[in-house]
Amino acid sequence: MFKLVGKETFHVGGTNTKATINIDAVSGFAYEYTLEINGQSLKKYMENRSKVTSTWLLNLDGIDCRVVLGKEYLGEFVDDGTETHFTLGDHDCCIKALSSGKRRDGIIHMLLVDGMEISESE
Repeated sequence: MFKLVGKETFHVGGTNTKATINIDAVSGFAYEYTLEINGQSLKKYMENRSKVTSTWLLNLDGIDCRVVLGKEYLGEFVDDGTETHFTLGDHDCCIKALSSGKRRDGIIHMLLVDGMEISESE
């Protein structure tokens, strides 16, 4: 016999983030699977993560890319905010941080790739 219920813990990503899959018997041979990241439900983890990062998903030259900016990071100051410059392959990229003009909304982050704005992912 083998165990059908319980939990399995593993690490993901370059930061070795702790993840746990919980397997619970619901009834008969029906099971419920839940995923926890750093001890939080996946939903709660994603909500908290979106408060401290901005994420963009894009495809450059046939390669899927994910750009993530920790909002505590500070680029170089320019007249209307800050800019963080970097390259992805042969593409010039810039993340601009600008004031929204509304206290409640705070700072807006924009990703520009070769001068074109990329929409932020949710």
